[in-house]
Amino acid sequence: MSLLRNFATVGGATLSSRVLGFIRDSFIAAAVGAGPVAEAYTVALRLANMFRRLFAEGAFASAFVPLFAGKLEAEGAESARAFARETLAAMGMLLLVVTIVVEIFMPQVTFLLAPGFASDPEKFALTVALSRIAFPYLALISLVTLYSGVLNGLDRFAAAAFAPSLLNAVLIGALIFVFFTHAEGTVTAGYWLTWANIIGGVLQLVVLVVASARADMHLSLMWPRLTAGVKRLCVLAGPSIIAGGVVQINVFVGTVIASTQEGAVAWLYYADRVYQLPLGVVGIAIGIVLLPDIARRVRAGDLETVNHSLNRSLEFAMVLTLPAAAALVTVPLPLTIGLFERGAFSAADSVATASALAAFGAGLPAFVLIKVFQPAFFARQDTRTPMWYSAINMVVNVVLSLALFPVFGHVGVAMATSAASWLNVVLLYSGLRRAGLFSFDRRLISSLWRIAAATVLMAAALVGLAYLLAPLTARGGWLRIEALAGLVVGGGVVYCLAAIAFGAIRRSEIARVLKGRRGRGKT
Repeated sequence: MSLLRNFATVGGATLSSRVLGFIRDSFIAAAVGAGPVAEAYTVALRLANMFRRLFAEGAFASAFVPLFAGKLEAEGAESARAFARETLAAMGMLLLVVTIVVEIFMPQVTFLLAPGFASDPEKFALTVALSRIAFPYLALISLVTLYSGVLNGLDRFAAAAFAPSLLNAVLIGALIFVFFTHAEGTVTAGYWLTWANIIGGVLQLVVLVVASARADMHLSLMWPRLTAGVKRLCVLAGPSIIAGGVVQINVFVGTVIASTQEGAVAWLYYADRVYQLPLGVVGIAIGIVLLPDIARRVRAGDLETVNHSLNRSLEFAMVLTLPAAAALVTVPLPLTIGLFERGAFSAADSVATASALAAFGAGLPAFVLIKVFQPAFFARQDTRTPMWYSAINMVVNVVLSLALFPVFGHVGVAMATSAASWLNVVLLYSGLRRAGLFSFDRRLISSLWRIAAATVLMAAALVGLAYLLAPLTARGGWLRIEALAGLVVGGGVVYCLAAIAFGAIRRSEIARVLKGRRGRGKT
C-alpha cells in the first residue's frame, strides 16, 4: 500500500497545484481573453516549455532517476551525491549555452514556432519580447527537475510535488495586480504574467534546494567534467532527447498550424490546461512514483512484483481517468463556460475551446497510460524503445494534423494528438508484453469493467445535470460558478457511489491510504 499512498501524496499535491492553476487560467482568460496578447504570451511560454520537456522532464528524468536510485542502493549516499553534483554541473553548462543561443536568435525561433504571427508585426514583436523574458524559465525549471529527481530517488515526493503551487500562487498575485491597475487586455498584462513565471521558477528552485539539503543531499557547485556517470547519463538520455524531440515536433507542428487560424493558439492552450488537471493528478503522479519503485524491482530481478505494480498503477489510473475523460467529452461546454467565460473571454471562445477540449478528452486515457507504461522501460535503462515508438507517434500526429486541420480547424490538431497517443499506448503495451514485464491480471480485468459501468452512469448523470443547470449557466456571474460546482460535485458523487456499488473502488484500500496518512501525521 506504500505505492498507493505515494500516488495519493503526489496526486494530492498536484491536485492543489492544478486547482490553483485553474484559478490562474480563469484569471488569465478574464485578463487577456484569446486576443493578440494572450496568443503572444502562450507562444512565449510554449517555447520555454517545449525545451523544458525536451531536456528536463523527458530525457533527464527518465535517465537520471534510475541511475541515481541504483547508485544510492548499490554504492551508498556519498556515491549518489557525487553523481548528482556531476550532473548538476554538466546540466548547468548545457542550459547556459542553450539559453544564450536561443536568446540571440529569438526572432528566428519565434518565426519557426508561430509563422502565422508574422502577418501582424505588433503581435510578432510582442511575442519575441515575451519569449526572451520567459526563456530563462527553462534553466530554472530544469534545475528544479534535477532536485526533484534527487528527492524522488530518496522516496521523498512531497516537496517536489507541492513546488508547482508556488508558481501558480505568484501568477495569481500578478493577475490580481493586473486587475487592480486596470491593465486587462493590455501589453502590460502580458509582461507582468511573463515576469511572474520567472519569479515563480526561482521560488520553486529555492524550496527544492533547501529540501535536498535537509535530506542530506546538498549539491555543491563544481566545474563540469565528463565523468563516467555523466557519460552513462548522456548515453541513456540521448534516445530520450530524440523521443522528446519527436514529441515536441508534434507540439511545434500543432502550434504552426494553429497560428494560421485567429485565436486557435489560445483556444488550444485553454483546452490543454483543463485536461492537464487529471493528467497531472493521475498520470504524472504515477510516473513520478512508479519509476524509482520499478527501478529497484528490476535491479533485484523481481519481475513478478513489477507486473503487480504496473497492474495496480493502471487500475488506480483508470479509476480516476475514465470518469474525467467522460466528463470532458460529454459536457465540455459547461466546463469551459464556468471556468473561463468572463471578461475578455467571449461565448465564441468558450465554444471553440470546448470543441478542442472534447477532442483532447477522448485521448486522456491514452495520455495517462503512456505515463504508466513508460517507466517500466526507463527502469530497465531502455530509452531506445520508447524513442522509436515516439517517432511513429510523431509521423502519425503530423500527418493527421495536416489532414484534419482543413476540415475541423484547430479541433483537428487536438483530434490528431489523441489518435496518435492511442497508437503509442498500443506500441508500449506490445513492447512490455514481449519483454515479459506486463500482462493484465484477473483483478485488473474485473476492475476495468466495473470502472466502465460506473463511468457510463456518471456520464448520463452529467448530461442530465448540465440540462438542469443550463439556466444558471446562462445567467452568468457567480451563478455560473455555482452551476459548475454543482456539475462537478454531482457527477463526482454519482461516480463514487456507483464505483463503490460495483466494486470498482475498494473501501478497504481507501481506509489504508487514509490510515497511512494519519500515521505519518503523528510522527
